[in-house]
Amino acid sequence: MSDNGSEITETRRRGVEMMNQVYGWEMPANVPGDFFAVTADHLFADIWNRPGLSVRDRRLLLLGAITAQGQTDVAKIQINAALGNEELTEQQVEEAAIFLCHYVGWPLATGINNALIAVKSERRRAAKGK
Repeated sequence: MSDNGSEITETRRRGVEMMNQVYGWEMPANVPGDFFAVTADHLFADIWNRPGLSVRDRRLLLLGAITAQGQTDVAKIQINAALGNEELTEQQVEEAAIFLCHYVGWPLATGINNALIAVKSERRRAAKGK
């Protein structure tokens, strides 16, 4: 693989492979720019690949963090990936929202619950369209 003539490194390959696993779609390895490089080569190649936590464990931590920040758009992406990868069920995500209400507050945790409702609706519409 190459990016404008330069070889894709083992680190980039490992990072993009993990991104594909985490999100459930195929990410190209040769996306230009420093932001993608840091994301693929550090966050996904190094951090998401560290031993000690599963992808599911990391996803739950990430859902908690983005809920606390009110990042419902990012929550939709993470919930959809977790459901698609069968790491979590709809009921488990709802249970996480209930749990998070008590730690991050009702307004923020309502955001993740609403994100789950939206993702469930989108997934059901997509399933009907097949």
